[in-house]
Amino acid sequence: MQQKKQINIEIGCRVQEVREQRGLTQEKFAELLDVGVQHISKIERGVAGTSLVTLKKICQILDVSADYLLLGIGSMQDSDRISQQIHNLPSNQAALVEDGVNQILQALELANGKDQ
Repeated sequence: MQQKKQINIEIGCRVQEVREQRGLTQEKFAELLDVGVQHISKIERGVAGTSLVTLKKICQILDVSADYLLLGIGSMQDSDRISQQIHNLPSNQAALVEDGVNQILQALELANGKDQ
């Protein structure tokens, strides 16, 4: 049996936490990452480390900073959660949300222009 390193345990816990917050199963995450489910399980349990290439892909897929995964610095911000919620919507609903946000931003720009 492989020896667990503390850094791998910490990273693995954070990967699992974010993966679950994103609503991804290990199977779906493994598919997106193009690795086996057992590899994901080993990373999350701290049994295996990860290469920098894989770490970069994990950060991109989970939309999380490497600082957070490696060091636990910072946390997932509200904007990250909102972004993920929008990402999880069906595409037609996500488009509606995007349109609404754009309209609000345009209205704010107009309001700011009138204040000056």
